[in-house]
Amino acid sequence: MIEFQGKQIQAAIFDMDGTMFDTERLRFKTLNQASRELTGKPITETVLMGSLGLSAKRAEALAKSYHSEDYPYAEIRKRGDELELSYVRTYGVPVKTGLIEVLERLRKSGLVMAVATSSRRAIAEEYLINANVLKYFDITVCGDEVKQGKPHPEIFLRAAAALNTPPDQCLMFEDSENGLRSAAGAGGQAILIEDIKVPTAEMHAQALRSYGHMLDFLDELVACTPAMGVPALTEPFPQAMNQMRAGIHGFGAMGGGYLAQIFSHWDGYTRPCEIVATTGDATLRELVNAFGKYSVRYGAYAFDQTIDNVRLVDMADEAAVIDMYRACEVVGLSLPEVAIRGQAELIARGLVHRFEQNGRDLTILVVLNKVSGASFVRKQVQAALARVAHESIAAQIMAKTHFAETVVNRIASKLTRDALLRQARIKFELFEKNLLESTSDDARKPAPAARRGSDISRIAHKLRHASRYSQALGDLHLILFNSEPDMALYAQHGSPMLARLRQVRKVDDIGQIQLIKNRLWNGTHAIVAWYASLLGYETIGQGMGDDRIAALAIGLIKREIEPAMLREQPAMQPILASLTKTFIARCRASFKDPCARVGRDPLRKLQRSERVLGSIALAARHGIETPALEYGVALGILRALRTGAPLAECRRVRELYGQGHSLADVLAYDGPYNGKPYPGLDRQRDAALIARISRHFALLQDPDSDHWNWPLAWLESGGLGELAPATNLADIAA
Repeated sequence: MIEFQGKQIQAAIFDMDGTMFDTERLRFKTLNQASRELTGKPITETVLMGSLGLSAKRAEALAKSYHSEDYPYAEIRKRGDELELSYVRTYGVPVKTGLIEVLERLRKSGLVMAVATSSRRAIAEEYLINANVLKYFDITVCGDEVKQGKPHPEIFLRAAAALNTPPDQCLMFEDSENGLRSAAGAGGQAILIEDIKVPTAEMHAQALRSYGHMLDFLDELVACTPAMGVPALTEPFPQAMNQMRAGIHGFGAMGGGYLAQIFSHWDGYTRPCEIVATTGDATLRELVNAFGKYSVRYGAYAFDQTIDNVRLVDMADEAAVIDMYRACEVVGLSLPEVAIRGQAELIARGLVHRFEQNGRDLTILVVLNKVSGASFVRKQVQAALARVAHESIAAQIMAKTHFAETVVNRIASKLTRDALLRQARIKFELFEKNLLESTSDDARKPAPAARRGSDISRIAHKLRHASRYSQALGDLHLILFNSEPDMALYAQHGSPMLARLRQVRKVDDIGQIQLIKNRLWNGTHAIVAWYASLLGYETIGQGMGDDRIAALAIGLIKREIEPAMLREQPAMQPILASLTKTFIARCRASFKDPCARVGRDPLRKLQRSERVLGSIALAARHGIETPALEYGVALGILRALRTGAPLAECRRVRELYGQGHSLADVLAYDGPYNGKPYPGLDRQRDAALIARISRHFALLQDPDSDHWNWPLAWLESGGLGELAPATNLADIAA
């Protein structure tokens, strides 16, 4: 039972044509074709519109009254049914968008359900089976089984009685005037879903509620049905697929390793029929499209999760990117800032096409490692819209586009190209081997069905042979990403779509979560990567096995970042404690997370108000010393100077340092960076901080110094206060 508009509802009864299925337009077309075949003339528009919701007998009487008594309506209808059935068997039943989600929510909320259609049973059942929705209904009542068709209430009364439910506790869904009169006459709670005919004032008056689209009803239904909590990692995705598409603009570690999973869980009731994602990697695109799926590996659980119904498009294919924004109901944007600037006009053009075609709202989940990332994207798109659309149109589009600020609660990494190609070769060799063995087995077995002439046996033999191919293909899957198991994505309240994504945790102030992540995780994560890389470790997990690295990570969080943040916002203590514990545990288990990836772009991470230096400034404001964070800054610059990778940001650090071999030239840099001035430290105001960092830097380069072990010495000297003794870093982390 649910409560809807103040009514206690136990059952739902659906009309079929025009309400669940977009068949009225198809029926008009086939009836017109049949009429031309049999009479040389089409049926008048008045007859077609007037027969909506009528029984066959009433529709025939209406047709004869407009044409003539000898008008062969019964033959025309029969021929029209044949043409319509042929279309449906070839192309499928055109299901109304939003129907599957509505049926799933009603059924899983405990309602009993029925179909009440004017169509004959033979046609009704074929359509319901073809559309794969018969499973939702307890009973069906068809037009050839009632004495009096719509607008008489008999059909709805019979359906309610068969469901053992009083009519006033039944939602009765209709699209036509005659259907509404039938539902209202039965005493049901009539729901109008508009179709071809523009509703009259009388139609609206007979309905409990009226909706221009099934999706509009779904929005209200969501508030009346249980919201499923964040899923467990190993929980399967919903079996039922809706007709919506989700997009991922940037199929990298976050896009493919995280957003695709969020979209696959959807609301827990259904999942999108397709996930469309953009990538510039041609090899990746060809492999994923060949498989139609890929997998994410969660090493901590030894669990591979398969994401299917995925299609990758070329990032450089402008038409494909525009179409993704036109067709999808939600798009996860996971690109670097520079790429977003380059793609902003494509996004704008996609939004214009969307507005012109359907005018529906769009939610853009902005997964950008940047505070106020959604605001940044919004400004870029708004500026691009001003170039490609009229001012009034651009304003309407922006009002319908929700840029959702997010905070990612996961570490994910992408497999290297070499690892991917090696895996693909091995998988294909196994596929060929399995296929050869299975077809050899089939070849050795006779086909008795062919000799005995048994249709069933012959069909079974062919299906068994086909299933070998299907099984061999089903066993194929590519691991593209390694990921930690954390699930929820934090997002700012504001978009109606977010209420339906069960893996998204909605918060009132995303700024607090961003601040925690930026200070507590991002800066510490980078420092761990720099330190581990300099000590010769390839991954974060390997590095955290070194007591020096673990001591630095735990110490700077426990004695520098956390205290400063709590003095700023004491109410954040529960969130800080939880996220600190999760972060340290994840770092220890991140054996697939390369230090090279986490520690990339040190120049960006060492901006004055970002991550590491931002945490130092926050601590200084509250009188808290930050030797561990300062040590981390020195590690970041040293790593950039020593890395052999030809990374642009590392080259820039080397160029700056090479000017006078002074750390101040790097830390106080104020030249161009990504098209804007770089916000470095101030040489005079921050002179003492620069001097402290420079001392760490000099000692790290001194071969006679033991400064590489400084975190342990700092710990032993009481750097962690009451957390000493430091003999068990795992206990300290907990």
